[in-house]
Amino acid sequence: MLEPSNNNELPVIPGKRYFTIGEVSELCSVKPHVLRYWEQEFPQLKPVKRRGNRRYYQRHDVLVIRQIRALLYEEGFTIGGARQRLEAANTSEAAPSPHAEILREIRTELEQLLVLLKA
Repeated sequence: MLEPSNNNELPVIPGKRYFTIGEVSELCSVKPHVLRYWEQEFPQLKPVKRRGNRRYYQRHDVLVIRQIRALLYEEGFTIGGARQRLEAANTSEAAPSPHAEILREIRTELEQLLVLLKA
């Protein structure tokens, strides 16, 4: 994940499961109407909606909001540019690295050797 530099100045995220929009607003130094707008612009941001359409954000949502905030406010990205950067970060994390594939092959070969040695 991206590590924004200014997030060190933001408050520590408490160990709760769900946060209200007001709490997230304080944790990320972003106004609630901006959070609601970002939900429309960034598909990664999907808070749970309950009782009367109230939003409840989880920890990963707060981290995504902090990333978005850093991209827009600190690094000067546009909304579209920040969206592309987040999508690129998510796809690079999801794609297996070539090293992981090599390690998987070595492990398979070692397991086959172990079976042969036990026989």
